[in-house]
Amino acid sequence: MSTSTTPGAPTHSPTDVVAPPRGARDWMWIALIANLVGNIAIILTGGLVRLTGSGLGCPTWPECTPGSLVPTGDQTEGFHKFIEFGNRLMSPVLVVVALWVLVLAVRRFWRSRRRFVYACAIPLFFVLVQAVVGGIIVLARLDPRTVSPHFLISLFLVANATYLLYRYREGDSAPERVVPTVVQRLAWAAAAVGGVVCVLGTAVTGSGPHSGDKYENVRFGFDPHATSWLHADAVMLFLGLTVALVVASRLVDVPAPFRRAWDWTLALSLLQGLVGYVQYFTGRPIAVVAVHLLLSAVFTVLLTQGVLTARRR
Repeated sequence: MSTSTTPGAPTHSPTDVVAPPRGARDWMWIALIANLVGNIAIILTGGLVRLTGSGLGCPTWPECTPGSLVPTGDQTEGFHKFIEFGNRLMSPVLVVVALWVLVLAVRRFWRSRRRFVYACAIPLFFVLVQAVVGGIIVLARLDPRTVSPHFLISLFLVANATYLLYRYREGDSAPERVVPTVVQRLAWAAAAVGGVVCVLGTAVTGSGPHSGDKYENVRFGFDPHATSWLHADAVMLFLGLTVALVVASRLVDVPAPFRRAWDWTLALSLLQGLVGYVQYFTGRPIAVVAVHLLLSAVFTVLLTQGVLTARRR
């Protein structure tokens, strides 16, 4: 007995993942990878701007200097103008990548996975928000109250990029737990404390020696040593929760991806803690702080995976 279908109607269920033809290049996957890499890269370029004192290398916004969108030869900012302008050029790159992700998602999944399409619109929206925040930072002369949110939004975009990569391989049915309830709650608690660690990290940076410009030394005004130790205390709490998750993943039945995610999170957190102590006791040299920034982006990826692998669709 055969069944018939309406011509032109989709033959898959709404929760199916529409795979590309066998042997074809999966452009959606490539675009999502580019989205993740780009949002990590802009954290590094933004960090380079701050660490080299190039935050006002382009002293106006949206122009680089009055009357010109690009650096000019008569600027007095020296090499700083090129570093700041290079960071600004990352924004249009991320806009293009975000549009690429959204267009591909609409073309492939508008009828079958509309919620995933909506999620793919988030990078474009927040990249545009970041561009505006970047302009506010320049106009506010690097006020740390504007710089800190700029960095935290970047970490959110890294987490979102990780989420999209994970969701791409799933359907759209309701999520089901694959770990005991207490373990899942522990993972969410660790993620929340990890977020606090990142926020306190921006307070440390906003109280330390790298203000982002050689002359505009606008800081939070917090005691840098007290802020650093408060940040370290939050890290210790996070490490305790992570160790508990690693131990729990050996004592109860959990999927291998969940166990690996928290193993890697613990390993990277220990490395990040070591780098943090090195930069604290060596006066926060530029190279060590840059490594700390890069590891914070990787930390965000692993922490997001640690939460996502506690359920499946």
